[in-house]
Amino acid sequence: MLNSIYDKTEKGREEIATRKHHLANRLRTLLVMVDGKQTATELLKKVSALGFDENNIQELLDQELITAVSKSGEIIEAAAPEINLVSELPPAAAVAVEEMSESEQFREVYTFFNETIKSVLGLRGFTLQMKVERASTLDDFKKLRQPYLEAVMKSKGREMARSLRDRLDYLLYKGEQAQQNDTLLRDSAINFSK
Repeated sequence: MLNSIYDKTEKGREEIATRKHHLANRLRTLLVMVDGKQTATELLKKVSALGFDENNIQELLDQELITAVSKSGEIIEAAAPEINLVSELPPAAAVAVEEMSESEQFREVYTFFNETIKSVLGLRGFTLQMKVERASTLDDFKKLRQPYLEAVMKSKGREMARSLRDRLDYLLYKGEQAQQNDTLLRDSAINFSK
């Protein structure tokens, strides 16, 4: 069990998005961390300070919120490659954001935040990840833009933050110029314009 890699089921994703199944907050925290890329042992090491153990993994399995996708000894091509977020982001023109419905746009922004927070910030992005999970509108995501970019800047530097900012703005504002005062661009400590 501990050598298996787990991912959220559709029911698990639904619980994260809507809280429909009334999962206890403590277990919900563990469910958020399940990503389909790490074994239960690796996951439990990351959250050991929170007191989780294999019984908690079993609870999520019993409630059909997660499922084993493979054993750690097997090769999973989707989990193996290291993601270079700067070079592997599709160019802005490759994604027709202007043609998306609001729900599709919400899903794209949600996916963007989830993937980049996990890969760029790791466990340091846990609080931000929880805010993403609580977001229910595009406006909620727009409010997370600045704290997200500040965290990326602090963790990975100006160039990574600039690249992710451009992609995020394209998704949030459907390819149009951001309609807000961007304090990140004017703040001397976080001046991306240079």
